[in-house]
Amino acid sequence: MANKTKSTVPGNLSMETELVLAGRDPFRHDGFVNTPIVRGSTVLSPTVADLEGHTGRYTYGRRGNPTVESLEAALTRIEGGAGVVLTPSGLSAVSIALLATLKAGEHLLMVDSAYQPTRRICDEVLPRYGIETTYYDPLVGGEIAGLIRPDTRAIFMESPGSQSFEIQDVPAIVAAAAAAAAHDITTLMDNTWATPLFFRPHDFGVDVSIQAGTKYLGGHSDLNIGTISANERTFRRVHLTHGDLGITVAPEDAFLAARGLRTMAVRLQHHQQSALAVARWLSGRPEVLRVLHPALPEHPGHALWKRDFKGASGLFSIILQPAPKPAVDAFLDALALFGLGYSWGGFESLAIPFDCGSYRTATRWNPGGPAIRLQIGLEDPADLIADLDSGFAALAASR
Repeated sequence: MANKTKSTVPGNLSMETELVLAGRDPFRHDGFVNTPIVRGSTVLSPTVADLEGHTGRYTYGRRGNPTVESLEAALTRIEGGAGVVLTPSGLSAVSIALLATLKAGEHLLMVDSAYQPTRRICDEVLPRYGIETTYYDPLVGGEIAGLIRPDTRAIFMESPGSQSFEIQDVPAIVAAAAAAAAHDITTLMDNTWATPLFFRPHDFGVDVSIQAGTKYLGGHSDLNIGTISANERTFRRVHLTHGDLGITVAPEDAFLAARGLRTMAVRLQHHQQSALAVARWLSGRPEVLRVLHPALPEHPGHALWKRDFKGASGLFSIILQPAPKPAVDAFLDALALFGLGYSWGGFESLAIPFDCGSYRTATRWNPGGPAIRLQIGLEDPADLIADLDSGFAALAASR
């Protein structure tokens, strides 16, 4: 019996359909709809000529296998870049992208609202290689042109800002970088919050798009993985740096991330709807000074979010009315459905207190009250609201 072959997939598909189809080739794997987990380091060649000529599809496990390649191909399609490489975590994706972009004697412009561990790369690692970092106001927009120096070679964005949720004017920053053509500036963006489903950096001219796939790509709080998507201009540098540093991911993690990709659209829609319901309820609570959610009309960056983004995920922050720490702790400790833990993007709701004031340098963090970041999971939002209501009761009782 002849092997069955798959008909050609039509073009111009929606993102939701692409998430289901991208990177899969079932009839290359005897019809199994998911690419199997392939473990292995050694790849055999049939002849010396093949070995020395690297004629095979794969040469060594660290350089790729069918499981990893399937996810890379899917993400390349979803991101709209020239290629994707996978890393063991979101933070490693940031560090590899920066090392691929910069060399000794060059200058980086880093957004002041970046993920704090990203700042540690800039403050502790890059200086050892002779790379200088200047932090900039996330709301600078096109005026970033005034911060570009003769040695500036990279501008890093993260929108919304980590924890504080400022929305950056990405097109204006990209335009400023392009206008300084003599500097050959690479633009990079941490796009973990929105994912390519709600914002595609390459569509806005960003050279390198980074995700902590640990979050919404995985979606189940059971793996660590990072992704770097690069355009034609930058992919060769990213790919070479990734390979030369010996970076690889376990095939099991690539498999889990690919599985998460297939349901990401459905999950993100639920995260978005539930987070908005909870955020709107919180905005009416007397204990809450303000809600930092870009999709709310009262958010300072709402107009930019509405212009550029196609949706909002499940992560946002709230600023409470001034309250002593024991009262805030009582609020958090009373929550039964919100776990107290770092990371986000999984099926469960989470809460953490935070304070950006200790590490901001280009801007001042003075929110006016205690700050709490909330990850809204896949639970019923009515149950989450009831849980938060119980937390506010405990806050009041502890004053």
